[in-house]
Amino acid sequence: MISAGYLDRRGRRVTLRPVDDDNWRAVADVAPRDDQRRFVAALGARYLLLSTRSEVWNSLAVYADETVVGHVMWGVDDDGSHWIGGMLVDAAEQGQGVGRATVQTLAPWLAAKAGNPPVRLSYHPDNTQAAALYESLGFHPTGAIDDEELIAELTP
Repeated sequence: MISAGYLDRRGRRVTLRPVDDDNWRAVADVAPRDDQRRFVAALGARYLLLSTRSEVWNSLAVYADETVVGHVMWGVDDDGSHWIGGMLVDAAEQGQGVGRATVQTLAPWLAAKAGNPPVRLSYHPDNTQAAALYESLGFHPTGAIDDEELIAELTP
């Protein structure tokens, strides 16, 4: 379990845990709001499949106390940078600070994992909500674009 002690707005502790036999169905069923589906997968199942079929991505279940409320992936690029990807917060759980707590928990864990390399993520330029969240957490656009998404970086 990865925990940095962050709470959501309901006072629930947000933790990141491995996807396992007990929680994979709940993670697979995580679904964003309908208006977000042009930016992220319609279900967590897509990201779970990606992480099982790829040697790059590792899926984590996002919990608020003992309830699965989201999904996030992490990976390491060839240049040693660590990436956050595939973050979904279930539609019913949005607006509670779960996404913020997820990034605040995962980014420092990734940075510490291999001697503080840059932590990167990407988002669609039209996803202003994601851009505002990431910028408020210290991520800055690098100017690079991958798959029509802006790449942002948090440097130690």
